Amino acid sequence: MESSRREICRSSAMSGEIMKLMLPLSFFVSLLVSSDQIPAPHQDHPILIKGATIHTVSDGILKNAEILFNDGKIVSVGHNVSLMYGMEKIDATGKHIFPGLISAGSTLGLQEIGAVRATRDYAEVGRINPNVRANVSYNPDSELIPISRSNGILLALSVPRSGLVSGMSSLMMLDGWTWEEATLKHPVGLHIFWPSMKVPKAEKGKKKEKAETDSRLKSIQNIDDLIQESRAYLKLKETESASFKHDLRFEGMLPVLTGDIPVFIHANEVRQIEAAIYWAQRQDLKIVLVGGKDSWRVTDLLIKKGIPVIYTQTHSTPMRRFERYDQPFKTPYQLYSAGVKFCISNSESSFQTPHIRNLPYHAAKASSYGLPWDEALRSITLSTAEILGVADQVGSLEIGKDATLFISNGDILDIRSEVNIAFIQGRRVDLSDRHKMLFSKYQKKYQQKGILK
Repeated sequence: MESSRREICRSSAMSGEIMKLMLPLSFFVSLLVSSDQIPAPHQDHPILIKGATIHTVSDGILKNAEILFNDGKIVSVGHNVSLMYGMEKIDATGKHIFPGLISAGSTLGLQEIGAVRATRDYAEVGRINPNVRANVSYNPDSELIPISRSNGILLALSVPRSGLVSGMSSLMMLDGWTWEEATLKHPVGLHIFWPSMKVPKAEKGKKKEKAETDSRLKSIQNIDDLIQESRAYLKLKETESASFKHDLRFEGMLPVLTGDIPVFIHANEVRQIEAAIYWAQRQDLKIVLVGGKDSWRVTDLLIKKGIPVIYTQTHSTPMRRFERYDQPFKTPYQLYSAGVKFCISNSESSFQTPHIRNLPYHAAKASSYGLPWDEALRSITLSTAEILGVADQVGSLEIGKDATLFISNGDILDIRSEVNIAFIQGRRVDLSDRHKMLFSKYQKKYQQKGILK
């Protein structure tokens, strides 16, 4: 009994010591995953920006022009715009104004630290989760948001990623106290990660080939079953039968079945793309192709079926050994030349979430490999807005649209350019971030040591 007591006391002491160690660690993690920026208040007075080069995207480039916005909306764009009482004037002579850039697919706001499971909210248990909503898991205090915002990305499509049918994506404004305030549009689309269509190598044997084939057929059958059951659910709901019972999974499918939103199918390899397209045709569903590494191989099919592409592979290696090294770089130009509707986004991998800020450089890479500069800019603004169904609100600088824009000291596709001021729906947002804080910190360090002046 005495030895048992000693063991219990020893265990309690160890637990106490562990807790002492864990508390500072948990405090550090909480600091690490939360942003100190205060969301901007609602625009309460007109703002005029004058003297800048305005990249409207929809109507060319206006030099030494002005843009006026009030109550979160653009009132006037051009030269000698009408003045408004109580107007704030911002002199942007020599600078550039762009519409806010749009990241068309990431886990921004759903993931903080990949190695910390508690900060990964993009994955739900199970393979079939059409009811999952990205926006309700969105963390407006994510440290990755101000880092992305500092480079002109003011809107981002947050996408759940797990299993076969991962759920509904949400287009989020990168400023706001809560996920409700940050949501610009929900739902945007239902996301399906199409199974691999690759044929196993011969050396792996017939048994391996059969197992992979069976797995692929089962996955497609699971999707078909979901569609069929959802349609039966919709019919029963419309009858207002007493036997009808609400089911969240099927409720999540209704906007897809009614044609209100498309299905975003994640696929890269040509057999995946073709299989997904023919499946959508069989099910009479609207789809958007996400990934699209092999999309340049099937441009005729994409045009024929009217399928847009969210291309996420600009900064990647070729799909096959025999392909040219620059194939991923020039695919946007090939899509543009063929007449395929497309936009450029960052890699859809969750590992790339901290690098959403590099979005303009993906467009710049495509521009350096044939895509016209204006189309490169359009591919991360208006084209993205059109594919996501929000072109009436954002993506270009036009009268009546949201005043979601930024001022930079140069071409935003040029890595040397910096964003000076940014607005989301007319609200001037904080552009400080962790990167700038660390830069300032170590600049002062080396100034104190006499290494820098």
